[in-house]
Amino acid sequence: MDKINSNGAVGAPLVSTTWLAERLGRPGVAVVDASWYLPAMQRDGRAEYSSAHIPGAVFFDIDAISDQSTDLPHMLPSEADFAAAMGALGISDEMEIVVYDGAGLFSAPRVWWMLTSFGAGNVHVLDGGRPAWLAEGHPTESGATRPTPTTFHARLQPSAVASFEEVRMALEARSAQVADARPAARFRGEAPEPRAGVVSGHMPGASNLPASDLIADGRLKAPEVLMAEFAKAGIDPHAPLITSCGSGVSAAILNLALATAGKPRPRLYDGSWTDWAARNAPVAPA
Repeated sequence: MDKINSNGAVGAPLVSTTWLAERLGRPGVAVVDASWYLPAMQRDGRAEYSSAHIPGAVFFDIDAISDQSTDLPHMLPSEADFAAAMGALGISDEMEIVVYDGAGLFSAPRVWWMLTSFGAGNVHVLDGGRPAWLAEGHPTESGATRPTPTTFHARLQPSAVASFEEVRMALEARSAQVADARPAARFRGEAPEPRAGVVSGHMPGASNLPASDLIADGRLKAPEVLMAEFAKAGIDPHAPLITSCGSGVSAAILNLALATAGKPRPRLYDGSWTDWAARNAPVAPA
């Protein structure tokens, strides 16, 4: 059954494998494999896509479709670069787009957030991702899909993104909450960051809500459980909120969770902890 948000709308932002299987191959429906993994996971998203992907899916390379002028990992590209990349993948901003990943739910929310941030109005995440698709016996294909190029009109929504200065000022003035989606040990400074040279710890005043606390068996938990997790972390979803993580990937899981529960969509700190730490900004615990 399709997931329904609190406003009663069917299909957004999560859709089921059955929902997708019934629409696969229809004109105007695009499927995107957004598989991406941290180095410690020792998995290759593109190789897995080449081996087996949902029929017709194109591969979205999070590292390639990014700002190549910065040392920060997979930051948002310019409107022109994003439009060109999407057009080459055969994706227009008017299509119904379904994004999935090979972990069930890890990197797909990042691409969902990118697409919606650049103005696509009908974007979904496949509940359970490729593991659920395979477990239910749906078909796959190998190799690369050759899409027909199209036009994507990219218009970055300023309300979707938070800069370093906006985050710093929000914390100092306590004008917005900052929710950090990293694991608790990294947030507390007790475990190293996965990227060399990046200190562990957190922004003074930030709250910790590990993205893993919102997921069970590769799927988002039920909306009422999600809201209980936000409450337990001391985060008010109705108050101004900025999400963050290590490099802007798992933070999008918090954004997706709030959208699924019908709550206001927060801004996402694109540079996240990697950017904050690189600027020698205050770190807690000191």
